[in-house]
Amino acid sequence: MRSFGPGGTGDGPERSRRDPLTGTLAERVSALLGREVRRAARAGSSHDWTLSYAELADGTRLFVKSLARGAEPTGVLVAEARGLEWLGRCFGSPAIAPLGWDSHLLVLPWIEQREPTPAAADRLGRQLAGTHLTGADGFGADWTGYIGPLPLDNTPSRDWPRFYAEQRLRPYLRQALDQGALTPADARAVEKVVDSVEELAGEPEPPARVHGDLWNGNVLWRERDAVLIDPAAHGGHREADLAMLALFGLPYLDRVRDAYNEVAPLSSGWRGRVALHQLHPLLVHVCLFGAAYRTTALEAARTAYRAG
Repeated sequence: MRSFGPGGTGDGPERSRRDPLTGTLAERVSALLGREVRRAARAGSSHDWTLSYAELADGTRLFVKSLARGAEPTGVLVAEARGLEWLGRCFGSPAIAPLGWDSHLLVLPWIEQREPTPAAADRLGRQLAGTHLTGADGFGADWTGYIGPLPLDNTPSRDWPRFYAEQRLRPYLRQALDQGALTPADARAVEKVVDSVEELAGEPEPPARVHGDLWNGNVLWRERDAVLIDPAAHGGHREADLAMLALFGLPYLDRVRDAYNEVAPLSSGWRGRVALHQLHPLLVHVCLFGAAYRTTALEAARTAYRAG
């Protein structure tokens, strides 16, 4: 059983009373939250940041992400915190709310994980539908985005096909080519999709309030429900979150989807667009992990194009 997590109210950089690069981790978290931290211990690392556990003097346990000492802040932790807060402004949102953050630290509640249950899956489906229906002002967001450690162009747009083609597909196709993870011949299969998104997208939908990186690992199951962590939140297409849940497999996915459909029925033809929405995260994986994801990304591109 893994135990770690997210949740709370973000207080922002103004709460930090010391240079975030000085002191022990416990002292830095204490300064950020304005509460005594009894201890903190490193738990591992992910991408460019360190993962740690901390405990307040009253026994409350915390999960902490921190950038390495001397690291130039990229904005990745601030983007995650702002995304969690934005998702949390929905009634019954399943997203964890941050306890506090600055450019070097992000503090979240510790989540005691349990085995998933059908009832928790039903609740997650309904909550995700409610979050999506809360909507967004447009496609994108008013903060610089990240997906994992990679920048994510959140420049607002009113046109989802153009937004998806130019801000979610083309940048990562270009990066994969530059890195040599995809060949020019590979790129042509993806470019067909990029050039045809308008025809492949289905009926227009209003901007949904999406998690943006909703793979199985970002769903933490609790006793009666599930919570969502590590978003790349933005105004997007609601089918993208559901497609990503399917990409790497989620327990009781059919239950989640059925409960979702009871609240916010998916548009006709959504099954044929799953590969289209999976292409973006697969290109991100190609950029992060190399050619190991090349075949899967190309299969998604060909499937998405054929479906149109």
